[in-house]
Amino acid sequence: MARNVNAKIKRITEGTLVVGIDIANYTHVARSVDWRGIELGKPLSFENTRDGLDNLERWLEALKRSHAKDDVLVGMEPTGHYWMTLAQHLRERGIPVVHVNPSHVKKSKELDDNSPTKNDVKDALTIARLIKDGRYAEPIIPLGVYAELRGGMNQRERLMEDLQRVKCRIQNWLDRFFPEFVPTVFKEWDGKAALAVLRKAWLPVDISVMTPEDIVHMWREADIKRGVGLKAAKKLVNTAQSSIGLRQGVTMARQELQFLMSQYDLIRQQLDQLEAQIAQLLVKIPGAQQMLRIPGLGLSTVAGFLAEVGDLSLFTSWHQIRKLAGLNLKEDSSGIHKGKTVISKRGRSRLRALLYRGVFQLVATNSEFKLLHQHFKTRVDNPLKPKQSLIALCGKLIRILYTMGTRHVDYDPVRALGPAYRALTSQAA
Repeated sequence: MARNVNAKIKRITEGTLVVGIDIANYTHVARSVDWRGIELGKPLSFENTRDGLDNLERWLEALKRSHAKDDVLVGMEPTGHYWMTLAQHLRERGIPVVHVNPSHVKKSKELDDNSPTKNDVKDALTIARLIKDGRYAEPIIPLGVYAELRGGMNQRERLMEDLQRVKCRIQNWLDRFFPEFVPTVFKEWDGKAALAVLRKAWLPVDISVMTPEDIVHMWREADIKRGVGLKAAKKLVNTAQSSIGLRQGVTMARQELQFLMSQYDLIRQQLDQLEAQIAQLLVKIPGAQQMLRIPGLGLSTVAGFLAEVGDLSLFTSWHQIRKLAGLNLKEDSSGIHKGKTVISKRGRSRLRALLYRGVFQLVATNSEFKLLHQHFKTRVDNPLKPKQSLIALCGKLIRILYTMGTRHVDYDPVRALGPAYRALTSQAA
């Protein structure tokens, strides 16, 4: 870490114009300092438009001429999505862009005036001086296929949220109008036969006057030929006849279910289309196909990992990815006091959650990860709790994916187990 900070400080020379920009939706504020932190020129407020960005360029050029600077380094907080267009504009013109952690800005804003006052002009200067001290990070901005993949995975996450919302509303409808539908008739309402009934928007009062043969005929028309028959249809009709569901407002109830099922089918169709496009994108990424062949690892985990991390060749070690995910360890110790060691959680929460879910599935289906999980929990030296073991296996997964993505090698169960291969296999035997 120290070498990394030293390299960032050395990046700032006497010829560097350091610029801090406080990002907003419509109007940004920029302030500049030299390598010692002395402010140069006056603050600039500029709009998030073409004219505003051109005004920023003229301001930078004027400062470079008047103060004999030959280099510019611009930093900003990654505030939502508002910084993206500005960063793209600057990078296209060869101006490097770095990020400053918002928590660092919040904690250091009182150093200059010993006041908790917060405003855009003050924050811009705080950002510039943090950059001067090497307190910045170079953002991973996806390009090409990685930008497409990140956009696709963002869409998938939003669709999954919409799908879950619609599922809850359908369950709410069933609880009100046909509470016996699940589990008396069907184990789940999203099975093929159950969905065919729901798409008809039939209430119990409608089903109760139908014959079992009518239900079976509907299933056969929906191309459902296995798993359900006359026996299941009779059970559905009998249950509908004795249902305790609401019997008022049935017209709007039918319409509500029609709308919900239309939304459900549309989202499922969009998800299928999107996942097919994501699979095509993964074909273009080196090592992705090898990752997909890891037993127990699904497309969403591989695609989500590559969407968040980007080009693996930009990293020199898998430890950097672990830190990016906030899975690096930290402790709070002083003197003889030894604090608890926990993960920092200073990173991308989406990447951290994705890795945890992926490891959870691997522990259940992958022989090597299942063996490692058991070993971590039962080893003599420093046994881990189940959740601690899963966190440790997240690091193992990162290391495997990084190796496969950079060296383009296939998954090797022996190498996945690591140095403890002999001990683990003898224990399993």
